[in-house]
Formats: sequence, C-alpha cells, structure tokens
Amino acid sequence: MEFTLAQVAAILQGKIEGNENQKVSRLDKIQEGKSGGISFLANEKYVSYIYETEATAVIVSNDFVPTRPLKTNLIRVEDAYTGFTILLEAYSQLSKTSIQGVEHPSYMDASSQMGGNGYRGAFSYIGKNCKIGTGVKIHPQVYIGDRVVIGDNTIIYPGAIICADSQIGQYCEINPGAVIGADGFGFAPQPDGTYKTIPQLGNVVLEDYVRIGSNTTVDCATLGSTIIRKGAKIDNQVQIAHNVIVGENTVIASQTGVSGSTEIGKNCVIGGKAGIVGHIKIADHTTVGANTGVSKTIKKSGEILFGYIGFDMKDFLKSYSIFKNLDGLENRLKELEKKK
Repeated sequence: MEFTLAQVAAILQGKIEGNENQKVSRLDKIQEGKSGGISFLANEKYVSYIYETEATAVIVSNDFVPTRPLKTNLIRVEDAYTGFTILLEAYSQLSKTSIQGVEHPSYMDASSQMGGNGYRGAFSYIGKNCKIGTGVKIHPQVYIGDRVVIGDNTIIYPGAIICADSQIGQYCEINPGAVIGADGFGFAPQPDGTYKTIPQLGNVVLEDYVRIGSNTTVDCATLGSTIIRKGAKIDNQVQIAHNVIVGENTVIASQTGVSGSTEIGKNCVIGGKAGIVGHIKIADHTTVGANTGVSKTIKKSGEILFGYIGFDMKDFLKSYSIFKNLDGLENRLKELEKKK
C-alpha cells in the first residue's frame, strides 16, 4: 500500500514540512530508513539518525528543533511516539481488511450466507447453515463447521478451526492454528479402571473484540456454553476448558491452562504458564503472576497472586524472605541445639 505524505498527515492530524506529494509504502526504523519508508523520532538517543536517514519522512514532535539541514521530510505532531502508534494501527488495519474476494478452490455450502466485502481464501471450508457477517476475512485452510455464526469484520487466520455451533462476535481475531469448539476433556472413571467419554454437547461463544492467539484451544461446553466475554485477549498456546467463562477485557498470557467450569472475572491479568483449577471463581481485577497455581476461589477484587500455589502477594513475599534463608536458619538451629 502506498500513501502520500499529505494522506499520512491527515491520519495523524499533523503538519508537513517538505513535499506533501512524496509517497511512502513502508514503516522503517529511523536508523534503517530508506527511500519510500516513514520513520519516527521520539527518543533523544536517536536524534543523530535524523540527519543521516534516507527515509522519505520522519514523524517528530512539535518541539523538535533541527540543528543542521535535513535530507528528509518531517511530519510534526503533538507526540511522535503516539503518532507513530496511530500510524501502525491504521496500517495494520488496512493490511488486514483490504483483501477481498473468493479464491479457488474453496467451499461454502449453499445453505450458508456471507455478507459483502468479505474474503474466502483458497482451501477454506464453510459448512451448512452458517451465518457470516459483512467484511469477514477467512484466510486459506480455515475450517468452519455447521451452524457457525460470525459477526461483522472478524478475521480468521490460516489454519484456524471453528467447530460446529460456535458463535463469534464482531471485530474478533482468531489467529493461525487456533481451535474454537473442540470437545471438552470429559471422562467418567469406571469400576474396571477405564474411562467413559462424556458427550460434549454445548458450544463456544466469543463476544465482540475478542482475540484468540495462535494454537490456542477453547473447548466447547459439556452443556451450555464456554464464554469469552467482550474485549478479552488470549495469547498463544493457551488452554481454555469446557464451560469456562472469561470476563470482559481480561488478558491471559501464553501457556496458561484454565480447567473446566471456572469463572474468571473482568479486567483480570493472568501471567504465562499459570495453572487454574476447575470449578472456582476469580474476582474482577485479579492479577495472577507467571507460573502461579490458583487452587481456590478468589473472592476479593484486585488481589495479586504469586507462588506455585497462589496466595496473597504480600504474604508470599514475607514467606519467601524466610524460606530463601532456610539454610542459614537451619545452621543456626543446629548451633543452638549443640549449646543445650
């Protein structure tokens, strides 16, 4: 994609110093800037590069005053870092949504419906009685089972699997290799030591603006729904078990596992490799540190949990100050015993 500097300045509500008709098609680091690229300067450590860069334009803050001639055009904004972030967001969104049409071979059952301005990549499959909104992007090798509902402007990246009866909201992102609606891990132990499979008859509901990372699995419910609430963001390689509920705007980092029927509140932060047992509730605004195990219901909003078996952070730090010195304490005890 190619834009004139005038178009970029309009997006950023900035002011151009230089040739507004020059074009850029790439985002560059200022120290690596080449013709056709646009960079930014927000850190004083990089000021020297603005006089050397070959980038077509550099975004700078309004208070930047050059001390020698420049070879590049400037786009002045209130804050250069914020301005470049806005540009990144706009570029990313355009990259994701500009693609349209149907590639072949791909398949959509005649009973299914898909709105306009969408995209179906090669080797994608859409089953029976699906309802897919406007502007939805379905990338190559995506599988969508029967009776799936997908809201407007959702993007499903290559290799993702959306199992039957799943419901996905608007503006969601399902990243490569994610599986939505696989069977939950339900088995009943038998007297002879074997396990009997419990049919998983429910579905998965992703509300609007949910992001699911690569190779993450969200299992369908045994009965009812596994629910990921509006605005939740789930990282790569996370396991969400059957009948779990993840609250609004909660974020869950990579390699975390959440066991069945647990309810996580809104605006929680779950660190990487956390382990959460089933059938508990975690209050709103809870923070769970990396590698922390949560084994019981957390009732108090805003708690911060650390430790293999998670408990209040202040209590954990007090305990840690003791057990990190256990060797010394043991030696002191031995010396006291000798004096008896």
